[in-house]
Amino acid sequence: MAEFTMELNDDQKQVRDWIHGFAADVIRPAAAEWDEREETPWPVIQEAAKVGIYSLDFYAQQFFDPTGLGIPMAMEELFWGDAGIALSIVGTGLAAIGVVANGTEEQIGTWIPQMYGTPDDVKVAAFCSSEPDAGSDVGSMRTRAVYDQAKDEWVLNGTKTWATNGGIANVHIVVAVVDPELGTKGHASFIVPPNTPGLSQGQKFKKHGIRASHTAEVVLEDVRVPGSCLLGGKDKLDERLARARERARAGGGERGKNAAMATFEASRPAVGAMAVGTARAAYEVALDYAKTRTQFGRPIIDNQGVAFQLADMRTSIDAARLLVWRASWMAVAGKPFTSAEGSMSKLFASEVAKKVTAQAVQILGGNGFTREYPVERMHRDSAIYTIFEGTSEIQRLVIARTISQMPIR
Repeated sequence: MAEFTMELNDDQKQVRDWIHGFAADVIRPAAAEWDEREETPWPVIQEAAKVGIYSLDFYAQQFFDPTGLGIPMAMEELFWGDAGIALSIVGTGLAAIGVVANGTEEQIGTWIPQMYGTPDDVKVAAFCSSEPDAGSDVGSMRTRAVYDQAKDEWVLNGTKTWATNGGIANVHIVVAVVDPELGTKGHASFIVPPNTPGLSQGQKFKKHGIRASHTAEVVLEDVRVPGSCLLGGKDKLDERLARARERARAGGGERGKNAAMATFEASRPAVGAMAVGTARAAYEVALDYAKTRTQFGRPIIDNQGVAFQLADMRTSIDAARLLVWRASWMAVAGKPFTSAEGSMSKLFASEVAKKVTAQAVQILGGNGFTREYPVERMHRDSAIYTIFEGTSEIQRLVIARTISQMPIR
């Protein structure tokens, strides 16, 4: 187990600089165009695949970094470049995490490579959990999966929403209800292979921010998938459901993980790192602007009102990064989140991103309100961090329940 450290080693610094260079040279120059187009930036994803950033090997190397800092470091640099394009590059990772968290070795080896494709024929994947009436309240999920024993197939029906890459993905990971009486403990995750009949894209959302990332509904109408596409396998599911039923009969609840939560818990510090990247980008633009913009014969940073804002911005960014790094190290070291440290990192970093980008717009004044400067886009993009993969309110609920051990509602 690696000791916790705030100093990157030489290999990590080399990877960080490599990713930063790609973000600066490829992502940033394309950011404004793809934000305006509101389309998936396939050429940029392909460039990322050609250099090795959009690949299973790259994410595996960062995921298995013994310090736990590989993924947050990579996320921060990519999202420093641009949040919308970066999410298009890393969005497949959420589906991959869903397979790694719940799947068998055979499923991992079979399906994750198909999520990425090849540099000459890139693919994306989608993780489908949220529904029109079931976002934070996963217990209200309505998508059903019914087992057809005669054919060893699962039949899926329902509608998913807010799915990154939904409908355009090569592989979809769908969370569905297999036993409605068990609430969230009756959920399971399924792989929907490419070109499966019955799966279609519903509404594509026109968003406030992260416009280069495709977000849409996924409609499932009598979608049949082989039994082998149940993540973890049927034997494991049957055992888990039997335990949940027994505890329900005994009058107790099972506070274990469900299929969606296992994925979100693994990804929360990474989302925090994304927020840190966006906040840092806005801060750097504001700092440079404040040092070069003159009013009344001097740079505006000479005014305490501006200088103190920048001091607070930098302090909060560094504090957010430390919370993200702590949670990431704890996860790889096998240390339990006894105080919901993963949720803490996501909560604090996402709120910092919203505040810092707003301050950057204010420091740039009228220029910050125009699309001629990137802070306007960064401010719009930052809003998503307090919403997706668990709103700030849900993170506070998770933290409060964990530190109090009380069923706070």
